[in-house]
Amino acid sequence: MKDRTLMSYQVIARKYRPQCFEDVVGQEHVTQTLRNAIRQNRIAHAYLFVGPRGTGKTTIARIFAKCLNCTGGPLESFPADDPRCREITEGRSLDVLEIDGASNRGIEEIRELRDTVKYAPASSKFKIYIIDEVHMLTKEAFNALLKTLEEPPEHVKFMFATTEPDKVLPTILSRCQRFDLRRIPSLLIVKHLAEIAQKEGVQIEDAALHAIARGAEGGMRDAESTLDQLISFCGNKIDEADVLSMFGLTARSQIFGMMEAILVGDVERALRDLNDLAKGGKDLGRLLTDLLHHARNLLIYLVAKGDLQLIEASEAEAAILKTEAVQTSVESVTRILEILTEAEGRLRDATSKKILLEVTLLKAIQARNAVSLDSVLTRLTQLREQGSANGETKIPTAPVPRATATHPAPAPARSAETPMLKDQAIDPASPVKESSTMEEAPLQDLWVNLMEAVGRARPLAKTYLVEAFPVSFARGTLTIGFDPEFADHLSLVDNTNIKTLLQTKLMELGHAQVTVRFIQTEAPAGRVALKTIPSAEPVEAPSAKLTPANGGTPAAKKEKVVPVQLNQDDFKNDPLIKKALELFKGTIVEVRA
Repeated sequence: MKDRTLMSYQVIARKYRPQCFEDVVGQEHVTQTLRNAIRQNRIAHAYLFVGPRGTGKTTIARIFAKCLNCTGGPLESFPADDPRCREITEGRSLDVLEIDGASNRGIEEIRELRDTVKYAPASSKFKIYIIDEVHMLTKEAFNALLKTLEEPPEHVKFMFATTEPDKVLPTILSRCQRFDLRRIPSLLIVKHLAEIAQKEGVQIEDAALHAIARGAEGGMRDAESTLDQLISFCGNKIDEADVLSMFGLTARSQIFGMMEAILVGDVERALRDLNDLAKGGKDLGRLLTDLLHHARNLLIYLVAKGDLQLIEASEAEAAILKTEAVQTSVESVTRILEILTEAEGRLRDATSKKILLEVTLLKAIQARNAVSLDSVLTRLTQLREQGSANGETKIPTAPVPRATATHPAPAPARSAETPMLKDQAIDPASPVKESSTMEEAPLQDLWVNLMEAVGRARPLAKTYLVEAFPVSFARGTLTIGFDPEFADHLSLVDNTNIKTLLQTKLMELGHAQVTVRFIQTEAPAGRVALKTIPSAEPVEAPSAKLTPANGGTPAAKKEKVVPVQLNQDDFKNDPLIKKALELFKGTIVEVRA
């Protein structure tokens, strides 16, 4: 009696396998189309079912075969006790052949199939071939199937199932009606598992059902197999802790707590929770995925203004999302999502997943209050406009004309605090003197003028050269140096784009055909860093207009640029500014004209 009981046992995935279209969960877009095809008598000769594992591909193919070969068929609904349908369910039907593509992938097997399709069905209306994992067939086998698949006998139907449609030949795909099955939503999996547990007489917590659905990742068969295993492990009462301990998952409450720590900036709590989870043997990769999924739900909740239709969330998670939405903004969650997504891509190759996650949590906490560069520029524009509204004169600096053969461009005015030494002035209209070195003051003046020109054209490029200094300007080559302390900055500037920009600005300053070279060398003693060199308050920019009265010589105009007034404390405490200072090892100094 005991042996008979063991032999009659069926796993849950087989015991509760859908037997008709009404039983299929989460694939209504496929089942409804097939039912309409039967109702309208528009039945094709070949079908391809595509989707992740455990979503119902072979199940739907088998149900469709029942609809076609049932007594009096084709019918979209058939009696459960129909003998022909029972034969298909039990795998005894001579007219419905299920073939494993992985085991029968060679050309000989397909030739045998091609030879048998010409025989009429034994007792049913159609002879149906269901080939699972069809992508495993060889190219030769596919080619042998082509002609039969395109023009099969009237009594033959083909149904293919695959998880990798990209491996199926395009010539096969073009001859089939394709149906893409979706991952089943978690809420539908929870509902289905609850019904199974009730029929099996098992008490299971709602949180445990959600944990199973979360681990199944949209596959109903995986969820049913997990429930079967848990019943064997726990008996007739299953708690969330049992699911988490068996599969290394993290409790939803712990995910919510870690996200709250990120949003409020509680570094200690975030790292402590991560350490506890790692000691508890939790899957850190799965933890990051769950954290990323919750951050995504929070972003959608914020964007949709509380609409839960775009989110698969339980009542408990919906309440948490409502609370967290008050503490953050769309911009902050977007930056947190970017940090988590970047970490997910790097996690696979990380030597220590825990260290990577610790760094990720710190970055996410810092990123929540960061200000984008666009916001900073917008704020600066607003401050500049406010200064104009208060009566201050703002005249844009005229562009420096390019040098030509007949009218070389004059040099822009220098700062009053960095005057040239007498008899050492550089005439930009004339070629640079060919000498091994130049005097320090003129070279420094040229460097300041060059950096001002670069800053006007590309402000970000100028930040790369904050710690640079001119070494020499001789034989048509400008050598720019970085102290060994800032050697890592060389990789930012030693490229074609930066060199072309510098050469263009040098040409505008009257130095054509100059080669730019970057080296690593000790900074000279007493060097004044570029960031501490104030810009000239009055800038004499020549007008580009040429008049006959002056013989074509540009008429000079004095134009005064009014500096922008900034709140120093807000500027210093801005996270983006702090990050830039840390990256370039810079300091903030007050510059006065």
